[in-house]
Amino acid sequence: MTRTALVLGAGMVGVSCALALQKRGIAVTLIDRKEPGRETSYGNAGVLAASSILPLNNPSLYAKITSYLGNHHPALNLSWARAFSRPGWLLRFLWEARPSQGPARIAALQALTASTVDRHRALMAEAGVSHRLRETGTLKLWRTQAGHGAARAEHDLLKRHGIESQILDRQGISGLEPSLNPIFPAGLLIPCVGSVDSPGAVTEAYAALFAERGGRIEQAAITGLARTGKGWRASTAAGSFEADLAVVALGPWSGDLLKPLGIDPWLDVERGYHRHLKPAAGTGLSRPLYDVDGAYYLAPMEQGFRVTSGVDLSFRDAADDHRQIDSATASAREAFPLEEVVGETWRGARPTLPDSLPMIGEAPLNPGLWLAFGNQHIGFSTGPITGEIIAAMVCGEKPPIDPTPFRPERYIR
Repeated sequence: MTRTALVLGAGMVGVSCALALQKRGIAVTLIDRKEPGRETSYGNAGVLAASSILPLNNPSLYAKITSYLGNHHPALNLSWARAFSRPGWLLRFLWEARPSQGPARIAALQALTASTVDRHRALMAEAGVSHRLRETGTLKLWRTQAGHGAARAEHDLLKRHGIESQILDRQGISGLEPSLNPIFPAGLLIPCVGSVDSPGAVTEAYAALFAERGGRIEQAAITGLARTGKGWRASTAAGSFEADLAVVALGPWSGDLLKPLGIDPWLDVERGYHRHLKPAAGTGLSRPLYDVDGAYYLAPMEQGFRVTSGVDLSFRDAADDHRQIDSATASAREAFPLEEVVGETWRGARPTLPDSLPMIGEAPLNPGLWLAFGNQHIGFSTGPITGEIIAAMVCGEKPPIDPTPFRPERYIR
């Protein structure tokens, strides 16, 4: 008898879980309130982050705290009402940044990200969207002379973990990206990083591949999840769906669904913004770039040049605050000849756990309920391997990497 599964959430992580389970002969129903790839997976910089091995809450965070507190830095906007609503979470996030935690976190993130480009390349070929993939690396840039030391430190860190990078001076940066204004004295090229020209379209293409292979996609708001005698039932605005197992991959909404079950995964969210701008005639970029001092990505996209913002730590559903994206847009115009804004400013949310690692595995005391969320800034990159880890464990296979660092038990008792 064919096993059945519900995958709740149709972002990159959810779609990848659905494909991986389907590949193993499981009949999968993929459910989301929106079309695939229209939430968190839509709004990122499109970077396939094969070099994102350093947790966001690493020891350097402690030295930056005072500069963040007044909300004058473009990297962070902090709502104090939100911070005080969950002081335990914030303290745990800071506690997890202590130096003793670094090596294990870096090893876990490197295992999770190392195959990012290879896995997406294969999936894009299967889905017929290989033309959306760039393998030209990414460029990290600094606006001050202090950037030379920062670039060297990051280069050395990556080298210790077998990741190639190239330190660039102003002339080297101009040689790579001649359309950039010469305001960056230091840069770091990381060749192993890939990128795409439309993260939402790539996620949508993977979902279409799932449907072509017989998968079922239901667009409906999920209102509840409950255990049945033989498995799990998801209640939605369009009716109920039952299966032998369920995978919760709802990103920043995952906690809402789990709370009625008595499960608190210690999940929080980071909001972020992007907008598209038209480049001046005759200009272009060959790869995404990250302006460290401006705290934004500038990435060539199908819709125009996408500018992303820093982290907005406000309540998930609070009204927009465009301070950071306005600052990022102004900084991006200093770096590159951008013209008018195209379309509306987008806002989304990323799911975050206190240790900067995702939650991947079966929920304690809830057999058949699998959790796949908390991938933070690298969910688009690490969706495919997350799906493979989940599907392997569901089927009793050896996962592609050690899943221990991502086990739900570290926060769920």
